[in-house]
Amino acid sequence: MFDMLKIGVGPSSSHTLGPWRAALRFVDTLKQRFGLEQVKKVSVLLYGSLAKTGKGHGTDIAVILGLCGDDPVTIDVNLISTKIEKIGKDGILKLNGEKNIPFDPLLNVQFLFEETLPFHPNGLTFLADVSTGENISETYYSTGGGFVVKEGEKGNAKSQVDLPFPINTANDLLHWCMKTGLAISEIVMENECAWRSEAETRRGVMHIWETMRDCIYRGCHTKGELPGGLQVRRRAFDLNKKLLNGRPYNDYETWLEAIKQGGSQFKYILDWVSCFALAVNEENASFGRVVTAPTNGAAGVIPAVLHYFIAFCDGYSDDKITRFLLTASEIGSIFKKEATISAAMGGCQAEIGVSSAMAAAALTECLGGTQRQALMAAEIAMEHHLGLTCDPIGGLVQIPCIERNTMGAIKAITASQLALQSAPDYAKVSLDKVIKTMWDTAIDMNSKYKETAEAGLAVHVPLGLKEC
Repeated sequence: MFDMLKIGVGPSSSHTLGPWRAALRFVDTLKQRFGLEQVKKVSVLLYGSLAKTGKGHGTDIAVILGLCGDDPVTIDVNLISTKIEKIGKDGILKLNGEKNIPFDPLLNVQFLFEETLPFHPNGLTFLADVSTGENISETYYSTGGGFVVKEGEKGNAKSQVDLPFPINTANDLLHWCMKTGLAISEIVMENECAWRSEAETRRGVMHIWETMRDCIYRGCHTKGELPGGLQVRRRAFDLNKKLLNGRPYNDYETWLEAIKQGGSQFKYILDWVSCFALAVNEENASFGRVVTAPTNGAAGVIPAVLHYFIAFCDGYSDDKITRFLLTASEIGSIFKKEATISAAMGGCQAEIGVSSAMAAAALTECLGGTQRQALMAAEIAMEHHLGLTCDPIGGLVQIPCIERNTMGAIKAITASQLALQSAPDYAKVSLDKVIKTMWDTAIDMNSKYKETAEAGLAVHVPLGLKEC
């Protein structure tokens, strides 16, 4: 659950959150092996997709903050720009907040545009000189969704936990649901209890929801232009204001009531779903705090569909929200195990497509669908994202990424409605088959369409960036 949905900072889980966490791990290595007082110099090498779109995704900023020891879950996002500017101006980085070392971001973070490491397109290497004369090197791979693998690393403690209901495929999940009669969310909760108490899991899930909620609300009430040079104007602020039509409110609860008072016309609800998704991904593009769900580039889909469920489907209770997020997390986990959630490996189908499938299954269960209907909804959602490329203009998580979240959310709702009105017995395509198809498509997809900004909209829409 908390691997698939984690709190972090935008704009990218694979290019920002992952490298950030890799930097934290490298600092911990230095601390454990030598002590930070022995460190004289640190450099970072970015390869493949991390190099080609790293500037637009803030990869250099992320690794610097990681080296400083800042936590992406708790850092004050309003201070990031000031901190990075000070390091660049002073030429000094305080390693883990403890030891000052000379550091020039333009020299100590290198973008190796023509080099790619074999294991994964998102590779980065940390180099350090210590006073003993040794040179230390560690290579990490950011594999999507904020997950990080160290070169040569095998598994982790979590994989060794004995789960009551082990699941690798959708068929495994369906097997346990049919054998026990439990809903998907109930199966997931039983598995989560192998790591912690149910009460702890529920508290954690609600913290995830509260972060999503705050992100939506903040995004709907922040206007201006997104950073990066594309001069993209925030739209959620104006859309929120237009849809509310002057109805008063003073906090989230009264805002939610004001939304409900607008009625239930199709166009009105459609606009709100788009507004929720826009709000999240505009925050993500601005180095705001979001929930990786399952990635940052696709962070708006699940919150938008969940907020649709809350605002328009009587879903505002802790239990219903928990069921929604537990179900969503399991679908994402299956995609990660059997395919990928990394756009650098599979294109945008691996991000928006997976998030849409997660949201579709979750909404279907929460609206009373059977386990098979929930899996059918996930399959429908992904089926209609197959082949979706990742071609961010300027390497920024803005165009077409932000709007794609609105489309992923709408497709999730449509997929859920189709599944709820269908008999899974007659379905021709299973979720496992569509996941296999997605992976085959990812393998066949030209690397130019995998988060490199070397094809598609990224080359056909020259917008003349001021900075990126």
